[in-house]
Amino acid sequence: MDFAFDARTEELRAKLLAFMDEYVYPAEAVAEEQRAEPASPWDTPAVVEELKAEARRQGLWNLFLPDSEYGAGLTNLQYAPLAEITGRSPQLAPTALNCAAPDTGNMEVLSQFGDEAQKKQWLEPLLAGEIRSAFAMTEPEVASSDATNITTLIERDGDEYVITGRKWYISGAMNPDCQIFIVMGKTDPDGADIRRQQSMVLVPRDTPGVTVKRAMRVFGYEDHYHGGHAEVIFDHTRVPVSNLIGEEGGGFAIAQARLGPGRIHHCMRLIGMAERAIELMCRRAVAREAFGKALAQQGVVHNWIADARVTVEQLRLLVLKTAWLMDTVGNKGAHTEIQAIKIATPRAVVDIIDRAIQLHGAGGVSQDFPLAELYAGARTLMIADGPDEVHQRSLARRELKRYV
Repeated sequence: MDFAFDARTEELRAKLLAFMDEYVYPAEAVAEEQRAEPASPWDTPAVVEELKAEARRQGLWNLFLPDSEYGAGLTNLQYAPLAEITGRSPQLAPTALNCAAPDTGNMEVLSQFGDEAQKKQWLEPLLAGEIRSAFAMTEPEVASSDATNITTLIERDGDEYVITGRKWYISGAMNPDCQIFIVMGKTDPDGADIRRQQSMVLVPRDTPGVTVKRAMRVFGYEDHYHGGHAEVIFDHTRVPVSNLIGEEGGGFAIAQARLGPGRIHHCMRLIGMAERAIELMCRRAVAREAFGKALAQQGVVHNWIADARVTVEQLRLLVLKTAWLMDTVGNKGAHTEIQAIKIATPRAVVDIIDRAIQLHGAGGVSQDFPLAELYAGARTLMIADGPDEVHQRSLARRELKRYV
């Protein structure tokens, strides 16, 4: 395994680091000011559109897509360090580069499984950053960590599908630019194979019967930057049969394909979040004094900083190994490592950010520093893409098979 950055990765890293310093970090305060100005708090701040235009001008656009027809054609190993850099400003940088979830996963689904008409109507404007999208799977009435539990029905009626169900924490749905939902439901609820009961269909936001009911809060606040996390009702919503993605019964397999690269993206951005927290922790430690000496001279602070550095270096190597395996043996061959990074990275980054918050005192939980939002984002990822416990269960079973 050789994790040295190749020439193209080095070039893109240099450009992206400069872009962050010159454009993204200065835009953070501007975006906060603009967020309070529009009639709707869900509108995209004007400075974000400016960032998108500049990123596209510099060729820092759609870096996540390995298919060179649609994206930058980077491998997972090439993209991973770029995702880490964007994680240092997770509210702005991924969106600026058109590399923000859930659009990334939805574009991957459409590029791999969509037909030509679906690509023309929805993938192309997503690639251009003209619209946003949402992925509607999680439901409040069932444990959606087990996707076979979902109860939303997708029933065929002639040349149409009729969709009935209630979803929640549908990321991005509050943003008025979110024009399309990928909805996962059951087309064959009584099928013998529980992993062939589900299908995915495209549902335009303006379809009759679609109601974006409310924004779900995250630790008590609304996540404006990511377009919110909405409760969405589908009440006998009708779409053409041509809106089916792939084949009937293929929804579970598509969902699994969608999550593999997404976990790499999340974990590398988490490492970037940890690096931002370490930087803030160090700056605070040398600037603040308590009980007659700088915080940087306190032994416990030394421990926090040292432990954080060791943890980040370990996590980065594990994630890069996983990216390398995905490139060389595929998602299935990297299954253990994908689950391992999903388990290890969020919990470790939460701990690092928590220490940084502690070092900042009251400021750490305020809006004057990014730490509270970083914490909420990292803590949420211990649930998103499948709770840690689900991955622990699966990983342990795979390990035990070697001894049975």
